[in-house]
Amino acid sequence: MISFSEFRLDNGLHVIVHEDPTVQIAVLNILYDVGSRDERPDKTGFAHLFEHLMFGGSVNIPNYDEPLQLVGGDNNAFTNTDITNYYLTVPATNIETGFWLESDRMLGLSFNPKVLDVQRKVVVEEFKQRYLNQPYGDVWLKLRPLAYQVHPYQWATIGKEPAHIEAATLEDVKDFFYTHYIPNNAVLVVAGNVTVDQVKSLSEKWFAPIPAGKKKMRRLPPEPAQKQKRVLEVEAEVPASALYMAWHMPGRFDSEFYAVDQLSDILGRGESSRLYAQLVKEKELFTSISAYVLGSIDPGLLIISGRLKSGISTSQGEDAVLEVIDELIKNGVGQHELQKVKNQAETALEFDEVEVMNRAMSLAFSSLSGDVGLVNREKDLINNVSIETIMEKGEEILKEENLCVMHYRSKAEAA
Repeated sequence: MISFSEFRLDNGLHVIVHEDPTVQIAVLNILYDVGSRDERPDKTGFAHLFEHLMFGGSVNIPNYDEPLQLVGGDNNAFTNTDITNYYLTVPATNIETGFWLESDRMLGLSFNPKVLDVQRKVVVEEFKQRYLNQPYGDVWLKLRPLAYQVHPYQWATIGKEPAHIEAATLEDVKDFFYTHYIPNNAVLVVAGNVTVDQVKSLSEKWFAPIPAGKKKMRRLPPEPAQKQKRVLEVEAEVPASALYMAWHMPGRFDSEFYAVDQLSDILGRGESSRLYAQLVKEKELFTSISAYVLGSIDPGLLIISGRLKSGISTSQGEDAVLEVIDELIKNGVGQHELQKVKNQAETALEFDEVEVMNRAMSLAFSSLSGDVGLVNREKDLINNVSIETIMEKGEEILKEENLCVMHYRSKAEAA
């Protein structure tokens, strides 16, 4: 159970406080409700670019890292399809430094053309190194547009192509910032050795003067139900052929998410899962295989991916995976098997809650559901999933017309 209090400033900033007097640190986690799904199709990669730009100097502070390091703090950030998340840790006595730094870059960036030029080059280089010039790096650049043909999940967080970042102008950047990086589009979580009164006082001092922005209403086109199987054939210079299979499923805050998550665990979480036991250990068709869900806020994907053993075709691999799925649908799931994955999920939750920073992140993300308290109901939601619900969702989701398959063949294997 994660205890918390919450309040909202007049400018719309949602503040959540988690007191833990047993630690000597304090953490600030600022979640901006903007991800790659909020980008224009012709200007992708902006949310990720901002993850970099936010460290390039703000209105009154030319160097973000230096003052934080002087007080013994550290920080980082991440971006995905749904959110942009910034977080820092400081000794609790130096918590005000965190408020000062985060509020200044929410107030406004320096918008220095040189900083933009540098970060553009950094992001483009990252795009090339991690996604274009690395084995299997382009998988999501290809799989996403296969699975999503209308919704903006069709492009990866890094963007569609480097040209979109290379063409980003200062005006583009300012427009994106003042649309999304505003107090009424953010959640601030302060956790650790702090008090609610202290956080209220510091929030009023540092964040309340920042004016609310004109929050953009999110009107994303829903992805239509898929009516037939989609297949993409790819050949690349990779060490081994690989198989990627994706089925559309409910979003992260849907009541049925937990059943589908556990279904994926039964199929492919760990070496005792069905796919690994049968296709890696017994039949030796794959060298590795796993199943997982993306956990995106809008309707997401259940993924099965695996590397094939030399001499095994991707078609053989696909047939073998579908046999395992058919067996599950036909014969059902055992109570012991379901309990095992529930125990794994609950253990993962408990492990996450050990660290104060993870608790802060969980509170911030849960707030996007409209109810921060969801964070404390997840264990019950996991444990309340029945075999009947899992079987029902399995039949509904794991059907041929809902499937996207990418045969990612090694050129060496094809030769």
